[in-house]
Amino acid sequence: MSLQPASGHRMLSGECVCGDVHYCVEDSFLYALNCHCSQCRKATGSAFKPLAGIERDKFSVVKGGDALLIFGEENGHDARCKRCGSHLYCVVRDGEYVHVSLGSLVDTPSIRPTAHIFVGSKAPWYTITDDLPQHQELP
Repeated sequence: MSLQPASGHRMLSGECVCGDVHYCVEDSFLYALNCHCSQCRKATGSAFKPLAGIERDKFSVVKGGDALLIFGEENGHDARCKRCGSHLYCVVRDGEYVHVSLGSLVDTPSIRPTAHIFVGSKAPWYTITDDLPQHQELP
């Protein structure tokens, strides 16, 4: 997607597996992390969730808002597609920020994960093999 908001940052697109839900997000993420907490592992069915955080007003669902399955409250929830179950994003930090599941992006963000968090509860069968910093909880 080649859209560019007034801020000058390019816009990235993301979507679920079945295509019912599409979103756009500004390519101005504040941080990107690999989260190994038990909640992220359960939500994704994998060893960890690569996520990128951004202010909520820089993210919007552009198609299929009515196709979202929301777990939680307005200011703190996980969002999935009702039909295919894709984990798309989480609203966090009292509703001020969104954690985008990096795997749901269609476009390549300029940011890369810089650390592993909650490795104190990582899956015992998974070995971290990169050189990124590892934090037992939040840094």
